Amino acid sequence: MDENLCNLCGKCQEICQFKAIVLIADRVLTFHELCHSCGGCFEVCPQRAISEGDRELGIIEEGFADGIRFVHGRLRIGEAMDGPLIREVRKRADDSSITIIDAPPGSSCPVVEAIKGVDFVLLVTEPTPFGLFDLKIVHRVVEILGIPCALVINRADVGDSGVKEYAKEKEIPILLEIPFDRRILELYSEGTALVSAMDSWKERFEELFGKIKKILQGEGNGK
Repeated sequence: MDENLCNLCGKCQEICQFKAIVLIADRVLTFHELCHSCGGCFEVCPQRAISEGDRELGIIEEGFADGIRFVHGRLRIGEAMDGPLIREVRKRADDSSITIIDAPPGSSCPVVEAIKGVDFVLLVTEPTPFGLFDLKIVHRVVEILGIPCALVINRADVGDSGVKEYAKEKEIPILLEIPFDRRILELYSEGTALVSAMDSWKERFEELFGKIKKILQGEGNGK
């Protein structure tokens, strides 16, 4: 903030939804940890007193395995601002091939940043009251963004019927159910991919991908 140019109009404070800029008496205080890099303050400042700075949010890591290109964003320890890092990861996507974006759970800003503009969202939940609560929130986000979606139920043989009832009510197709299985848990704890250790699950995930393609091609609910 250039105090020589700033006329203390307060427009930057008014537009900032995250309280990263605050006008106190005759000073403007900035809190870069709260900034979401939306750029609104640049747009509304009549004096052009605000300039953009740099700080490290994290690092981008890339690699290849079995013909699959992998791009990973690792947030700096103690850093709360992950939106710009997610955007940078998404810039590395190859538009000529299929891209799978693994979004964090919930419906917070990073989730929206990860899913906006995609062709399809695969919702994953478990059949518990907590799972249903989160599912309702993120499904509403997907509805607002106008993105087609479907559901995978993890630990499908525990909990209650609330998730399935909600899916039926909202016409969300359930494309896969994964049971509460000790062998799956062991593989997960070892860091071993389920599809590489159990051929039957590789086939089921290939079927899942086929169902998603059917939905995108307009062939009903993919089943």
